[in-house]
Amino acid sequence: MKILVLLKQTFDTEAKIVIHDGKIDSAEVTLVINPYDEFAIEEALKLKEAQGGDSQITAVTAGAAIAEQALRTALAMGCDKSILISDDALNGADEWASAEAIAAALKEEEFDIIFTGRIAVDDASGQVAVRVAELLGIPSVSSILAFATDGTSATVTREIDGGSEIMEVPLPAMFTAQKGLNEPRLPNMMGIMKAKSKPLEKKDLASIGKSPDEVAAKFVIEGFSLPRQREAGTILKGAAAETVPELARLLHEEAKVI
Repeated sequence: MKILVLLKQTFDTEAKIVIHDGKIDSAEVTLVINPYDEFAIEEALKLKEAQGGDSQITAVTAGAAIAEQALRTALAMGCDKSILISDDALNGADEWASAEAIAAALKEEEFDIIFTGRIAVDDASGQVAVRVAELLGIPSVSSILAFATDGTSATVTREIDGGSEIMEVPLPAMFTAQKGLNEPRLPNMMGIMKAKSKPLEKKDLASIGKSPDEVAAKFVIEGFSLPRQREAGTILKGAAAETVPELARLLHEEAKVI
């Protein structure tokens, strides 16, 4: 069975974000695999262990050259090979552009199942997976909490508002992992050493048949800023007849919410 895992390199959720001139200073934070993608990697590893034989897991990411670190971690966890889609034209890529590049690269790969995380913790858009599935012409199921397959179809339990539902999906298909699906393993020393010799293929836009114009972002983030520091509240004392008019004035003139 051929299994693909899409992952993204994100900021550590414990990191303190530093912004310079409207841009996040990546040199000041630790970069890690998106936590939801770790659930996807673990589910792929569990499936490979259950299937045995010639099952193979390929980790895939699109990003800057530094994203190779995330792929090496995935290889250390147990993935067999990896693909890095990196091109200067993808700097600042939005979800649409990222999906276009990833889908173009995956069209050259054999796969039965694609796992990825439900969302990325840095932007929380949850768009790339479903966009890629649409471009590849395969079904997708989001936020799965349980997974089983007979090799031709998959039965999954997914989270919905107020409960869960069970679905059966023909393969190949895309599945996004939710917290609770499994408990991701940590790379051990043997896995880290083996990762150094596992294949890591690098692709640019030309190698996947895309031009910069074809993956130009639909929107551009002009800049980031931290929220304004919260100020102390105002306490009005006295009888209601006295404080209500003052409260209304403050809400209208200062808070500007009415």
